[in-house]
Amino acid sequence: MTDHESLRRLLLERSVQRGDFTLASGRRSSYYIDCRPTTMSAEGLIVIGRMGCAALQAKGWRPAVIGGLTMGADPVAYAIAAASFASNTPVDAFSVRKNTKDHGTGRLIEGNFRSGDAVVVVEDVITSGESARKAVAAVERAGGRVLGILAVVDREEGGRHSLEEQGREVVVLTNVGELGLGDFR
Repeated sequence: MTDHESLRRLLLERSVQRGDFTLASGRRSSYYIDCRPTTMSAEGLIVIGRMGCAALQAKGWRPAVIGGLTMGADPVAYAIAAASFASNTPVDAFSVRKNTKDHGTGRLIEGNFRSGDAVVVVEDVITSGESARKAVAAVERAGGRVLGILAVVDREEGGRHSLEEQGREVVVLTNVGELGLGDFR
């Protein structure tokens, strides 16, 4: 079984729920994709790490760090960082908080990010693209250079297109069409 087939199986077994849902974007849907049971599983971490590293290499992106808006992006970033350690181009990870800490250092970005770093922002699911936009804005305000955005799943509801219209390159590991969910809006 290929990594892509394994990812599809894991998402369908662990992450896709059917019903009546209101998404973070405010849209209604007959299915919900909670990637965390997949991205936080032992197999999911291995598969996503390998696929993420392969996607970075195929795109020619050589980030110093990878991360995104906590908490959906966290396991994706950590999986890719861990998998990258075996390559010639290891990548460290970071997390963007939803709000600035009001104690300690008061950071919005935690982990291995430094001003001037080349960055790939990651997402678990792209719907409207808003989480990716928030992470990109935080990284750029802090002096990072965003190479692109990598997502595990594209819901194919305009978020990817919106990000690309803003000049962002977006790579996805799979989408709802490949998961057989395209007819379930």
